[in-house]
Amino acid sequence: MISRPRRLNQLTTALACSPAAMLLGPRQCGKTTLVRQFAQEFAAKKPNDPVTLFDCENPADVMRLSQAMTVLEPLRGLIVIDEAQRLPDLFPVLRVLIDRASSPAKFMLLGIASPQIIKGASESLAGRVALLELTGFDITELGVDRWRDLWVRGGFPRSMLSDTDADSFAWRQDFIRLFLERDLPALGLRLPTPALQRFWTMVAHYHGQVWNRAEVSRSMGISEATVRNYLDVMTHAFIVRQLPPWFENVGKRHVKSPKVYLRDSGLLHGLLGLDSWSNLTAHPKLGASWEGFVIEHLIHLSGTRDAYFWATHGGAELDLLLFHRGRRLGFEVKFQDALTTTKSMHIAITDLKLDRLFVVYPGTSRIPLTEKIECLPFTEIASEVS
Repeated sequence: MISRPRRLNQLTTALACSPAAMLLGPRQCGKTTLVRQFAQEFAAKKPNDPVTLFDCENPADVMRLSQAMTVLEPLRGLIVIDEAQRLPDLFPVLRVLIDRASSPAKFMLLGIASPQIIKGASESLAGRVALLELTGFDITELGVDRWRDLWVRGGFPRSMLSDTDADSFAWRQDFIRLFLERDLPALGLRLPTPALQRFWTMVAHYHGQVWNRAEVSRSMGISEATVRNYLDVMTHAFIVRQLPPWFENVGKRHVKSPKVYLRDSGLLHGLLGLDSWSNLTAHPKLGASWEGFVIEHLIHLSGTRDAYFWATHGGAELDLLLFHRGRRLGFEVKFQDALTTTKSMHIAITDLKLDRLFVVYPGTSRIPLTEKIECLPFTEIASEVS
């Protein structure tokens, strides 16, 4: 089992500051395993406080929670409710229980982020619940020597830890099919599976590019509003990242549509039919795949929500702009060894008032290019943003 101490610490901190925490993330990213580890540590530290677990995919637990107030009110210690999005009517009950004077219980809720769960949490539990997001494994959890496997297979535990690339690819193909047939309809996209598969594949081919909603709309024969809804649902489910543009200089014309990325590189490769390192390195989407893989790590490890790309119609651009601990950090992502500065980098430093600009590449050495620009190996990114 892969140790995830940073994630366990986040759960501990969340429940120390709030009476409830909600752990959100895509299916099979390790939420249940992580929380069970947390529950074991909780029980060891507080042996007099019991741990009670409910699984909303278990019919017996669903039946028990149909009388939620009666069942939950007497409980104390840690109460874990898995797949909470399946029972949105729980949230008003939880609000009442959390607001009790000297509440004897802490609540840990797990789920995928559907519009229903976000709405229920924001309306019923505002100010009472700490929202946490869990992704698959990252490079700090697996070790820097495994970055190629992590890039090819993605961070979902069962994909990453498969015995062979073939087993990993097969698992991802099954995940894609089940997500289309089960999760997306549950999130409100009730369309034939082939249409959803086509849309998801189109997103994969747009990976790393500015999203052209009108073009996708024409291609699929659906309205732009429907295209926007599809993309938003996949974003809420932590499958797609819409990276917003940054613009503040009114004297320049900026790109104002988001870039789109498949958040897990393994799912991207599954949709593109790339089942090995050799197939990936020979594919035209190699650079875009690397860009998305690095950007997802940078955003995830930094913990910031202030992440953007920047591009002007004059051709200047920056792959990622992070506002991190009072600094403006720029990142260019390149899958190549011979790196030099470009005119676009110098424009970005000036226009965006960057403190530093890093060129992230798959090499092994940090290489200063100018006073503010430095080549940064992917294996060392945590040192700059964690």
